[in-house]
Amino acid sequence: MQYIIAIDQSTSSTKALLFDEQCKIVARTNVDHKQYYPQTGWVEHDAEEIYRNMVEAIRKLMADVRCQKEEVTFSIAITNQRETVVVWNKTTGKPIANAVVWQDTRGAELCRELRSQGKADMVMRKSGLLIDPNFSASGVKWLLDHIEGAREAAEKGDLLMGTIDTWLVWKLTGGKTFATDYTNASRTMLYNIHTLQWDDDLLQLFDIPKSMMPEVRPCDAIYGETTVEGLFATPITIAGVLGDSHGALVGQMCFKPGSGKVTYGTGSSVMVNIGEEPQEAPEGLVTSVGFSAFGKTYYGFEGNIYSTGATLKWIADQLQLVGHPAEMEALATSVEDNGGVYIVPAFSGLGAPWWQSHVKGAVFGLTFATTKAHFLRAALESIAYQIKDLVDVMARATGGRLSNICADGGPTKNRFLMQFQADMLDTPVVCTEVDDASALGAVIMNGFARGLWKSFEEVIPLRKVTDTYQPTTNSQQLAALYQGWREAVNQLIK
Repeated sequence: MQYIIAIDQSTSSTKALLFDEQCKIVARTNVDHKQYYPQTGWVEHDAEEIYRNMVEAIRKLMADVRCQKEEVTFSIAITNQRETVVVWNKTTGKPIANAVVWQDTRGAELCRELRSQGKADMVMRKSGLLIDPNFSASGVKWLLDHIEGAREAAEKGDLLMGTIDTWLVWKLTGGKTFATDYTNASRTMLYNIHTLQWDDDLLQLFDIPKSMMPEVRPCDAIYGETTVEGLFATPITIAGVLGDSHGALVGQMCFKPGSGKVTYGTGSSVMVNIGEEPQEAPEGLVTSVGFSAFGKTYYGFEGNIYSTGATLKWIADQLQLVGHPAEMEALATSVEDNGGVYIVPAFSGLGAPWWQSHVKGAVFGLTFATTKAHFLRAALESIAYQIKDLVDVMARATGGRLSNICADGGPTKNRFLMQFQADMLDTPVVCTEVDDASALGAVIMNGFARGLWKSFEEVIPLRKVTDTYQPTTNSQQLAALYQGWREAVNQLIK
């Protein structure tokens, strides 16, 4: 029996999930990490805490495994929050500062300056991305420019940079493997998605030495071996690495061009497979590497929303209107509608298709008749509105209304949200058995790398549909609700 430990390192926590050869989850653990907000618009993580939490999550997972460990083999697959970037000293192994998280907007002024200099077309042509602080490059430049001694150390070749996958693999292998995969590389704004190499012009634009950059490998590659700080007596293989949204694309078996998915996490990603040739993305979207396997690279159109699940967590943790986001559905459905309330959750600006990093969150339509239930319903509805903003652009770009949308992530458990999403999109929303589609995607890439499966067709039957939400027909009421959302957004982006 071959077990695969999937590490799903997200914005808020690190999960370790144990999958068997049939891709069934047999155990799981989860360890949260701290969020740091040192200034308005800044979001940081402690990369060393994330590594420690990953080791602890694996330790807890193995303690729960009820099998004769000598009768099975283990390997590790990794999927991770994207764009979040770590810079560390390759000799000491210590980060020079906290990781700059994808939600962080400290690079907004630099990005505005580059756009005003007419660099947007070149960056889009090479990287497939818009110039935006969401992507890694501006965060790396900020660290090199503002951390004492960092620029000099980088020029001497003493510093390394990487997304979270790179950091974890480097730590797990004791510094022997310094590598990332095509998908994570394609989210840095430093990677040429046509040549599949780090781009000299982009590195020069952000003044980042090439010596800092990791080797780039396919998703279905072997990345090294580890004992996980001595947890395993003999080293186990690390194989299968990709960003979380790309993992969900694979986990939802979107192997054919035109198939797409929505991942509901801290933020949300809408991605559709566009085939083996990169195409220029329509306005408001970006083009990234979707995934790479069996010697081929598949591209995707994508749009990212900064705050979806994060909005629900904010309501529970900061406002303390509910004890847990899971309690929101009952309250939200206790009222007939949102009472005219609209929440625009631009806590870190507005992502696709607006790309307005300076915008702050806002609530519209409050009256003395507004109740907690109206507020919670408006928060849930804001997720569906943001997804519709993206899917409408994506559908037009790919030739019309999508036949269905595959959905994954914790919020898919909220039946009100899923039904409202189907209604808003006028498209069936298909939820699958595995909430953790990103982790499943990493497991599939691990299996491809190790020869467990030989083709896409072999793994497609592993996807099991649990719920399909069909759209209702009250189009006039839904159009009015969506019009209210657009009016609220337009008040912020004027």
